[in-house]
Amino acid sequence: MKKCSHFFDFLISHAKTYGFIFPSSEIYGGLNAIYDYGPHGVELKNNIKEFWWKSMTQLHDNIVGLDSSIIMHSDIWRASGHVKKFSELLIDNKDSKKRYRPEILIQEYVEEKFLNDPKKKEKILSRLSQSLKKNDLVDIKILIDELCICDPVSKTKNWTDIRYFNMMFKIKNEKDLYLRPETAQGIFSNFQNVIKSNRMKIPFGIAQIGKSFRNEIFSRKFLFRMREFEQMEMQFFTLPEEEMKWYEYWKKNRLKWHLELNLEYKKYYKLCDHDHLSHYESAGSDIVFHFPFGFQEIEGIHSRRDFDLKNHEFFSKKKLRIFELKKNYIPYVIETSLGLDRLFLAIFSSSLKKEKLENGKKRVVLKFPYYLSPIKAAIFPLVRKDGLPEIAKKIFNDIRIHHRLIYDEKESIGKLYRRQDAIGTPFCFTVDYDTLKTETVTIRNRDSMKQKRIHIKEISKIIERETGLRKILKNLSYII
Repeated sequence: MKKCSHFFDFLISHAKTYGFIFPSSEIYGGLNAIYDYGPHGVELKNNIKEFWWKSMTQLHDNIVGLDSSIIMHSDIWRASGHVKKFSELLIDNKDSKKRYRPEILIQEYVEEKFLNDPKKKEKILSRLSQSLKKNDLVDIKILIDELCICDPVSKTKNWTDIRYFNMMFKIKNEKDLYLRPETAQGIFSNFQNVIKSNRMKIPFGIAQIGKSFRNEIFSRKFLFRMREFEQMEMQFFTLPEEEMKWYEYWKKNRLKWHLELNLEYKKYYKLCDHDHLSHYESAGSDIVFHFPFGFQEIEGIHSRRDFDLKNHEFFSKKKLRIFELKKNYIPYVIETSLGLDRLFLAIFSSSLKKEKLENGKKRVVLKFPYYLSPIKAAIFPLVRKDGLPEIAKKIFNDIRIHHRLIYDEKESIGKLYRRQDAIGTPFCFTVDYDTLKTETVTIRNRDSMKQKRIHIKEISKIIERETGLRKILKNLSYII
């Protein structure tokens, strides 16, 4: 546990030092569970979004995109059930004034306290599971008291009773408005618009990337659980009788997509079916990933049936159904929902390595998949004289329009390499004295650290071939 905690602290520090993630509003003390993406972080995040977006909308001829608004009519959230049912359990400590989710308090306490007593741990977690299933808030509180769980801040057991807390952020206006807690409802409310404007036929999907907001009670673990986060979701509309066919298809499809990221196969579990289904779903599975703090959900695949469209049809009094081949029906929906920030954390944590070199020295390197790397290549002059910077700068300016590059001449070549390792740049090209004679440069590979000479004319082709999305999308096109 301590080893994982040490690595997680190192990860957070590295992310800030090298411009990936900053605490939001840090000069004013920051905000809990809200972060800003720095110069390299936003590039990595955009590359992840591009990879997902093209995988969905370019490799499927029956999936189109959408970007719906963050603030929508309040009746949308009444129809979806969020106003009444989008709640979590809450418990306060009277001394620290801190709020917690009681089930997470119990789970984390048990994981640490009974690490070497799996039978005891299983017994307590089973009791918690049964209490949650029965909605027995009194027994959950009794369990906290029996385990003598203290508040991490005040170290006291002065707890309130457990109650429910709605997680939507409310905006006061002429009517009650909310910041959306999910992107899916924007897709459902535009269902008929997409059909009419793009002549879509069942089965088809609508993909969306967008911000969502949840008033998380127990928001921590860095990017894993935040109040403002980004989702990559796709709602796939199908015939009711083909519900399970497409549910199984998208379970396999999404797992294969993750495995193509090559973040070490062992870090992915098999698909885990839900023990407890949400009120809107008939089937649900999670893809879980081994984060530095343990196995947690990274993507969910659910069958939402006709729950959303049926409710929106009832509340809006508008027909949200399919009329074709003498059929009149509300389609079923298979949802794939991936947390962009969670995927960012998964990629960052599995790519961050400390390596011992042959000369006894150490390096820190981010071994991102090449096509996701924030910077695709770096251009350096060996020294800042004899015309080498001018040649290096010309190479940089000639190809920067095609690739995300960086030019640097501020330190020795060894330190320049180490900095590029630390931000995950796949290739470094160095202009030296041989360049003046042969028009060749040294190319250095991030992962192997091996070097060889290539002609200046080959630089752009190598970057495109090795770091472009074309190769990975081509691989995906065979498995989808």
